[in-house]
Amino acid sequence: MEEILNQHYGLGTCALKKLAGYISTNYRVKCDQGTFLLKVYENTIEIEQEVLAEIAMIRQLDHLDARSVSTPVPNRSGEDITILGDKIYRLMSFVEGEFLSDATPTQAMYTSIGRFMAKIDVKLKGFRNAPIEARKLDWDLQYFQRVPPLTKYVEKAEDRKLVEHFILQWNQHVNPKLEQLRKSIIHNDGNDWNLLIRDGEVKGVIDFGDAVHTPLINELAITLAYALFDKEEPLKWAGYIIEAYHREYPLLEEELDLLYYLIAGRLVTSLCFSSYDKTLQPDNDYITISQKPALALLKQWLAIGPVKARKAFYLAAGLPMETPPSEAEVLKKRYEVVSPIFSVSYKQPIHMQSAAFQYMYDAHGNTFLDAYNNIPHVGHQHPQVVAAGQQQMATLNTNTRYLYDQLEAYAAKLLDKFPASLNKVYFVNSGSAASDLAVRLAQNYTGHTAMMVMEHGYHGNTRMGIDISHYKYTSRGGKGQSHHIIEAPIPGTYRGEFKGEKAGQLYADQAIERLKASENPVAGFIAEPIIGCGGQVPLAPGYLQAMYPAVRAQGGLCISDEVQTGFGRMGSHFWGFEMHGVTPDIVVLGKPMGNGHPMGAVVTTDAIAEAFDNGMEFFSSFGGNPVSCAIGSAVLDVIEQENLQANSLAVGNYFMESVRALQSEFACIGDVRGSGLFIGIEFVKDENLTPDTALAGQIKNQLRQRYILVSTDGPYDSVIKSKPPLCFTKANVDQVVGELRNILVSVS
Repeated sequence: MEEILNQHYGLGTCALKKLAGYISTNYRVKCDQGTFLLKVYENTIEIEQEVLAEIAMIRQLDHLDARSVSTPVPNRSGEDITILGDKIYRLMSFVEGEFLSDATPTQAMYTSIGRFMAKIDVKLKGFRNAPIEARKLDWDLQYFQRVPPLTKYVEKAEDRKLVEHFILQWNQHVNPKLEQLRKSIIHNDGNDWNLLIRDGEVKGVIDFGDAVHTPLINELAITLAYALFDKEEPLKWAGYIIEAYHREYPLLEEELDLLYYLIAGRLVTSLCFSSYDKTLQPDNDYITISQKPALALLKQWLAIGPVKARKAFYLAAGLPMETPPSEAEVLKKRYEVVSPIFSVSYKQPIHMQSAAFQYMYDAHGNTFLDAYNNIPHVGHQHPQVVAAGQQQMATLNTNTRYLYDQLEAYAAKLLDKFPASLNKVYFVNSGSAASDLAVRLAQNYTGHTAMMVMEHGYHGNTRMGIDISHYKYTSRGGKGQSHHIIEAPIPGTYRGEFKGEKAGQLYADQAIERLKASENPVAGFIAEPIIGCGGQVPLAPGYLQAMYPAVRAQGGLCISDEVQTGFGRMGSHFWGFEMHGVTPDIVVLGKPMGNGHPMGAVVTTDAIAEAFDNGMEFFSSFGGNPVSCAIGSAVLDVIEQENLQANSLAVGNYFMESVRALQSEFACIGDVRGSGLFIGIEFVKDENLTPDTALAGQIKNQLRQRYILVSTDGPYDSVIKSKPPLCFTKANVDQVVGELRNILVSVS
């Protein structure tokens, strides 16, 4: 190497230090004549053309000198490159400075980033170069569709779902508009290892090897993606860069509208290609240098959301942005077409616009932590679930009168989660429809009509569902207990009549006496393993073990309503009935089954199913259709792949322990109960357990003001209930409990 430098460049004795490189092999050269950068490439016609193109591009940047950009150093023949055998040598000025990645960030520094990159892009406006324009680099965001096949190399399922989410968002928001954006040749790699700092500002840029002809806004997106690494307030730092860039090179609204997704696209590209390249070069640490900060920023990006980011970008550029209608206006329009019987949550309703995993985003740019909604079981808009539905919807969607593979495949996968005796499934569209069918099955099999139900239980909105829902028929507007309904006292050990180890048996004895006293023989006994609308009240241990044999002895069937408690939410078990050591005759499924897609099911035994096959066809227009089956199957896959049942147990235990730690400080916390991520926090006024309905409501609404979603329930509406998506984290718990403590301090 020294001989080449001496012979072809007239340099004396040199000291060479190998530098990190991706495509070329790079050396810092120190000699009497100064410090230089030597890049060594494989000798191919394509690479030669690209190197010469980069040199032409650098010369276009005539506002930068050799201290700011690596300008070519000609060889003794006056040529910009030297070709010897199978190698191409290129000597350039060495740009001194501190890497942005190592510098302590300041507002002035980040303002200089925007100004520096904008001035480069202004100089390149109108610059044409055939080899650069012909490039189709994998790292060019306009070819982002090359990235999705590489997601399989992202090792952890929880990271992969994040990557897939932003790919889904790209397809929805960026793809339709990408070709309409203004294009230019850009540097395309203003990362934290290519921007150099001197005197507190960006004064230099290196590595033009990724230069492409692409949408101009990609330059800013890429620069921001790396500049925002390890920042607690990424939007604040982004604002400095955007403001300065826009001052030098005005941005367009359509570019700012996509910037959030483009930044995410660069982070996803970095994660996917580095994960793939790591399999090819496992010992090259340079490949994965950006993985950890890129992943951390993607998680921040998720929590920020697209609306809040867009508002910040418009504000930084000084551009006006449309104001969304107020909640009052939205509510007024709603009530023009929908009855007020469809209630809304909170004193100040929320105008939601989008959601992702455990976050929901309103129209004003606020991000809400969803600690409430148990329907998006594996997370709002989980990309694997969405993709399953999209793909199947584009292929076939019909009804069960036709044969299709998805029905039996999903049914078998679902039944595999149950005891062997529960081996037949009926698909419907909701938990309400499933409850209705479960009662029909029980009444048909037994020939009886009476149903035993739990105090404060809720099982659906059909007429039959309301008949068996104490929570509904005793509430305002309800018509009271029907003659064929037998009520069982709620077997709670906090407020109830019985305490201690024998409470379950004592409550069961009480219920069994009511069974015996009934004039009508019982067809079935339906109960949730934890009574949700009753205030997240776990059934006392031993209760179902005593009740099930007694009901069966009366000729009735045992029905477990798993609409809220099933699919791993309990943490310790996949189904709530398993916690109680019993096997029901019928299981009702709903809500989490389709992660927001309308699905329900009834699972039962061969004998009960055979008795129901009495000549009358059972048919549900949409129950068990191919799209629903594909979505349901994806939900089961995600639960397993992301280990969500174990996460529910660990995070749920942490949640309850964290709230219980507040009990010694705040006597108003009467009880903390539940299992997994199905949690109730009951508030009381005194030692007599007087319900504090007002405080529970105040906490719910104050948490809403602090962008955390929970709700209240229970007979006195004094219980805060939390049933978040199973991807909820301990950090999310800390946020909820921290704000809960702040509220309790403020009202004490």
